[in-house]
Amino acid sequence: MSPAYADEPLSAIGWLSDVVETPKIVAPPTLPQAKSVDDVARSATPASVVTSTLGSPSRDAVGLVPSSVNGIPAQFWGTTSSLTLASAMGDLRPDLPPPLAELMRRLLLAELAPPIDSNEEDVLFRARVDELLALGALEQAKALLDRADPGTAPLFQRWFDVSLLTGEEDLACARMLRQPDLSPTYPARIFCMARAGDWDGAALTLNSAEALNVMTPAEDALMARFLDPELFEGEAPLPVPTRVTPLGFRMHEAIGEPLSISTLPNAFAFAALSENGGWKPRITAAERLARTGAIASSRLLAIYTERQPAASGGVWDRARAVQDFETALKAGNIDKVSSTLPEAVRAMRRAGLEPALANMFGEALLDLALPESVREDASRLALLSPAYEAAANSDVIAADTPVLWRSVARGDVAAISEVAATGNLDALESAVAAAFTTPGPAEDLAPLIESGSLGLATLKAVKLMEDGAGADPLALENGLRSLRYLGFADIARRMALYTLITRPRS
Repeated sequence: MSPAYADEPLSAIGWLSDVVETPKIVAPPTLPQAKSVDDVARSATPASVVTSTLGSPSRDAVGLVPSSVNGIPAQFWGTTSSLTLASAMGDLRPDLPPPLAELMRRLLLAELAPPIDSNEEDVLFRARVDELLALGALEQAKALLDRADPGTAPLFQRWFDVSLLTGEEDLACARMLRQPDLSPTYPARIFCMARAGDWDGAALTLNSAEALNVMTPAEDALMARFLDPELFEGEAPLPVPTRVTPLGFRMHEAIGEPLSISTLPNAFAFAALSENGGWKPRITAAERLARTGAIASSRLLAIYTERQPAASGGVWDRARAVQDFETALKAGNIDKVSSTLPEAVRAMRRAGLEPALANMFGEALLDLALPESVREDASRLALLSPAYEAAANSDVIAADTPVLWRSVARGDVAAISEVAATGNLDALESAVAAAFTTPGPAEDLAPLIESGSLGLATLKAVKLMEDGAGADPLALENGLRSLRYLGFADIARRMALYTLITRPRS
């Protein structure tokens, strides 16, 4: 591992478990003093600007979707360095607006040519995995790690934690204990020995760790309770750790002292999806992950409809409203659809889940002859759905739906220009209109695009818009303009619609 990236895994994802010993960094040899100009040999061959270390092939090119399928140019990363790309990814907020989160997943899972400085340190690959983890997309992260073979300590660390949070700890432990080139830390070794049924060996290992003073007092206390919980019956629960890792999270769960996921990163919400947990925690976790598309909206719907709510308020009201609407929709009863749609939209909108509801049912509304009284709600859902363009040309759209919404959904630049010329748009609407009528990318990003650094330009465009409707209008305009120019017109239209439709109204 190079000194430049030595601290990157922990700084990017601060909650990773310390399950394997990371190889110690060896200081680079002292470089010889530079020669004077007179001593340097002249040559007609230009000097190499970027070099690549010889060794094992890089995992930076590994992906799940080839360029021929996703439409992203194979040389998308251009000449941008791996560290620069990794830094740009790590700088994004984890709760991106759904269209931008979808774009990021598309980029992170793409099989593309590696950066020009790519080597066996897998800097970009690790950054891609870390960004998926930050978004809560654990299944995609695990699939990417499996494809690449997580044989190095930093990658195994991530694979092990993902396995813990997805309920595959036995698989993770089996691999750890049979892979001789890994050096498990004492907490991981104790946990895995106990999971394998070797309780005596785990206890002996704990005694050795305590004698060597290699674990923190908090780790000692947690391990002791994990191995012999009956010994501590009646005692106060352990203090909530300041830094929660997946390994610690699972151990607290095992001793009957589960930790709340409400303040933990997105990835921990995935652990609460287990069918072994209660229905309410599962709904709460699914809602959180569905907000950014880490899980499909259909999965949230499946959890909503598992059983009948026995109480009211919060998640129960949302589950009941969605159930009632789905029942009416399946029955094809227009009267019941009309009576249940407004409550479903209101309940989900209050929780920031209107886009998820749109993904569930937006397209199904297109063929219904709904009364005008509910078409405003139907229009919002249809335009927020993947079928937004078909929706803009359908009869479901309410008569008073803003012309700008319909024009953006159709990609009708002439119509957008006409509505902008009326002067009746506010600052945010004007920014959206300008993004679709002004040619070329944002001026600040044009040099990157011209030099072939398409990936970095795209990440910077996402950064401009990461605050959604809270973004500065000029930043939103520049981000949308750039995405359109870079070939992500679909994402630009969806992001524009998302911003216009879901922003707070006075």
